[in-house]
Amino acid sequence: MKKSVLATALAGSLLLSACAKPAETSDKAITVENCGATVSFDSAPEKVVLMDSAAVPTLNGLGVLDRVVAKAGAFPAGYYQEPLASTVANIPSLSERVDATGHVLISKEVVVASQPDLVIGETDTINRATLASNEIPVVDEPAFCGSLNHDVTFADVWSQIDTYGTIFDRKDEATALTSSLQQRLAELESQALTENKTVAIVYPTLGGGVMYAYGRGSMSNPLVEAAGLNNVFGDQSERVFEITAEELISRNPDYIIVLHSEGDPAAHIREVANLQGSDALQALHSGHVLPLFLNFAEPPSPLALDGLEKILDFLAEHP
Repeated sequence: MKKSVLATALAGSLLLSACAKPAETSDKAITVENCGATVSFDSAPEKVVLMDSAAVPTLNGLGVLDRVVAKAGAFPAGYYQEPLASTVANIPSLSERVDATGHVLISKEVVVASQPDLVIGETDTINRATLASNEIPVVDEPAFCGSLNHDVTFADVWSQIDTYGTIFDRKDEATALTSSLQQRLAELESQALTENKTVAIVYPTLGGGVMYAYGRGSMSNPLVEAAGLNNVFGDQSERVFEITAEELISRNPDYIIVLHSEGDPAAHIREVANLQGSDALQALHSGHVLPLFLNFAEPPSPLALDGLEKILDFLAEHP
């Protein structure tokens, strides 16, 4: 299973569901609703700064990745196949510093110096409020800004593709990309487990810090469901929340998916193994622990289909 989310999109038309509802206001002016705010552009952006790697496959699929003039944060090569991996690596980096939870550390002045007409992604220092005085529009992934207040599905992937298609005046390309991804999803779902197996999706903080788990408000939930797994934290409507070792052990999933933003995946698995009482976790004993880069599971983006493929491969190799 080596298909790329960036394969040539199939032509076709379909009705896209919309968590964000974009609408053009004139021949050139563009307006979208994003994260509870109306974001307007006089024309399609030409100079983009990326604060997160999730949008890369969509921008590439729309044919506008060459408009990204700078990036900031972690962009692991493991997300992308060649030649995309090299293209992303060659985008100038404003900062590669991230905190323990994977959030980029950067000053407003560094981003403003790039003179972007769009910033994709937000941080504590880079957001609509801080960039308002510079009149730089900001668009974030709805999952990250908390505007997805429902059980997340793959429809949220299609909706965000539609939003980017509107912003960059690439509606036809967005429709074709979504059609191609929907066909790929159907193929992957046909390989789902038929046994009643359970999974926990967690994000451990290195150094013995907080352990996070993901519920129905996260893209990771429909992801594991598409693979035929039941999320042991699927009874929680939140996207992400803190859990204790006792909570994980009491639910004792058959599989554990360990999300991480960068670094040695083995170190993140060790954080799970170092939990007090972890000897009771059957997933550790059976080797059913899969490390996975965060954006393969969060937020809703084409990378989720690559994440689903990786999960299915792991399940086939670790029945």
